[in-house]
Amino acid sequence: MSSDLPLPSLDRDTQSANDTTVLASLGYKQELKREFTTLEMFGFGFSINAVVPSVAATLYYSIPYGGSSAMVWGWAVSSLFIMIIVIAMAELGSAAPTSGGLYYWTYQYSSPRYRNVLCWMVGYLNTITYVSGVTAIAFSSASAVMAAATIGSNEMFIPTIYQTYGVYIGILATYALIASSATRVLARLQNSLIALNVILALVILVGMPAATPAELKNTPRYAFGHFENLTPWPNGYAFILSFLAPLWAIGGFDAGVHISEEAQNANVAVPWAIVYAIGAATTLGLGVQIALAFCMGTDTVGILSSPVQQPLSTILLNSFGKRGFLVVWSFVFVALYLNGVELLVASSRQIFAFSRDGALIFSSFLYNVNRTTGTPVRGVLFSVICAALLGLVTFAGPAATGAIFSMGVVGQYAANSIPIAARVLGGQPFTPGPFKLGAWSIPVALTAVAWMLFMTIVLMFPTAPDPTALTMNYTSVVLGGVLLLSLGYYYFPGYGGVNWFTGPVANVETAAREKDADDGSA
Repeated sequence: MSSDLPLPSLDRDTQSANDTTVLASLGYKQELKREFTTLEMFGFGFSINAVVPSVAATLYYSIPYGGSSAMVWGWAVSSLFIMIIVIAMAELGSAAPTSGGLYYWTYQYSSPRYRNVLCWMVGYLNTITYVSGVTAIAFSSASAVMAAATIGSNEMFIPTIYQTYGVYIGILATYALIASSATRVLARLQNSLIALNVILALVILVGMPAATPAELKNTPRYAFGHFENLTPWPNGYAFILSFLAPLWAIGGFDAGVHISEEAQNANVAVPWAIVYAIGAATTLGLGVQIALAFCMGTDTVGILSSPVQQPLSTILLNSFGKRGFLVVWSFVFVALYLNGVELLVASSRQIFAFSRDGALIFSSFLYNVNRTTGTPVRGVLFSVICAALLGLVTFAGPAATGAIFSMGVVGQYAANSIPIAARVLGGQPFTPGPFKLGAWSIPVALTAVAWMLFMTIVLMFPTAPDPTALTMNYTSVVLGGVLLLSLGYYYFPGYGGVNWFTGPVANVETAAREKDADDGSA
């Protein structure tokens, strides 16, 4: 990898002009404000993968599939392949740093015969994936509130799905208020989020071993070598299923790309911020998993079946006691909550970009930058409304809920793999940006695509053999439904995208004509 960093003598105005020139070369005028520094870009990607809250949401997918050793080694193995995906994504982000991201790259590097339909499909898939991600994090935040209420009431209060959904709607409403803020506000928020997530990780890495009672501390042999399969699957496949935890926890690889039109020095800052953010998240996440493996005790069944209904909260309660748990958990909730805000920001920028190119339903309304905040507020509200409706699926039970939430991972991998594969197989010229892999570019891309295809298949499997209607994994149904609906709209007779969609629409010429008209009238 290499990066041709800009000369240090360049001031902000000069760099801004360079960013505008790079964006114009991709076909777009500068409409959003470039307020994100490189550090704040790092913070954006790092907080979207908030380590401790992400681990909290995913222990369900590691403890049953091998216990402590699967928590540690499953995370370690997956992290290696996750970083390969990230590096491949970073190279594309450096070559074309635009908010459209995945669907823009798909169009640029796919064969002309298929580029329109693939671009359309990836755009819709990426949009729905981010809405699903917002849904999952907001609902996890609501569940975290209810877990704290259960423990605070000495388990006298057990929430109903109706109560949890009510909290979920309240959380979405506050998400919308924060995510609609001016770009400068969102950018400055990142420094606090970096500190919050690092402190939380240190609480687990340092505070938990100090606070955990001796009887709950495990030996290195147990932490690294004890394999406990609580599922009907064979041990080998159970270990593969433990990969679901880091896959769930570490994602949103293209999130930084979606705010690239708000980043300073974008074609350098975007790729390096992605690499460093995911690298830091996977490394700290591995440390957290090791600390938990040493401090969780050996009663894994008790942890999973606790009335608290949240494995990490049960472990923290056992280690810190009730008061200590409530203090730590309140900060976990704040980090998880703000993780959802970051996802909503990325989702709104994807909606803004896809509407700018006229592909998204209601594009003429959604393609808008609010004059007061300088941000796509309509995109924020559209994403929140869709998430509120999608959250109704939770009333259908755990199987349906899991399928919708899994869409955030499966859809992401499907959308990510297409532009990376097109970059290698599409036959179109590729001009790398300052971040380039050289001779490693194609091997990295092919490895990333192979891993994502493999894990997409794994994500389609049910949690146990011989599933019933209640235990079936409906992710394939949801993914298939999304693809069919998007393709159905594309090929709809007379009105579908096949009749008018031609890929990304350049608007720099329009901007120049508008400027000339203004000058003439003046």
